[in-house]
Amino acid sequence: MKIGIISDLHGTFDDHLAKFLAEVDEVWCAGDIGGEGEVLTQLRAMGKPVVAVFGNIDNHTLRLTYPEWQCFEREGARVLMTHIGFRGGRPLPAVAARLRSLRPKIFVCGHSHILRIYYDRTYGVLCINPGAAGCYGFHSVRTAVRFDLVGGEPSNLEVWERKR
Repeated sequence: MKIGIISDLHGTFDDHLAKFLAEVDEVWCAGDIGGEGEVLTQLRAMGKPVVAVFGNIDNHTLRLTYPEWQCFEREGARVLMTHIGFRGGRPLPAVAARLRSLRPKIFVCGHSHILRIYYDRTYGVLCINPGAAGCYGFHSVRTAVRFDLVGGEPSNLEVWERKR
C-alpha cells in the first residue's frame, strides 16, 4: 500500500501536488485543510480515500466533519494522527499520553510547516511531519511525503518539494 501524507494545505491543491499523490492508494491529512475542505473533495474525486484531522485554522464545518485525533491501523501498523504534536521539540502532554497508551508505530502531525521525519526512541514511534503542502505561511518550499507500507513496515519514503 502506498501512502501520501499532507498537511497545512490552507486550501491549496494544484496539478503539481495532484501528480505527486496520483500514485498513492490513500492520503493522510494532518490538518489545516482550509476552505470548506475542497482539497479533500478533489482527492476523493481522484479516487483517493482520505483519513484526516482538523487543524487550528479549520472552520466549524471541517471540525464537525473531521476529528482532532485519528487512530487507525493500516497493513498491521497502528497510526496516530493529530494536527499539533510538538512544542519546543517536545510532544505536547496529550500527545505523549496517547503515544504511551496507544503505542502507535507511526505518528503523524503537521502545524509547524517544517518537514521532519525521525524515529523517536522514547516512544518507539516513527514521527512524520510532512511540512506544508499549501502556499500560506512562512515556508518557501511546499512539501509532502509518500511511502510504501507493507506488512506494517514503512519503506521507500519520498519527499515532494515545490517552490511557492
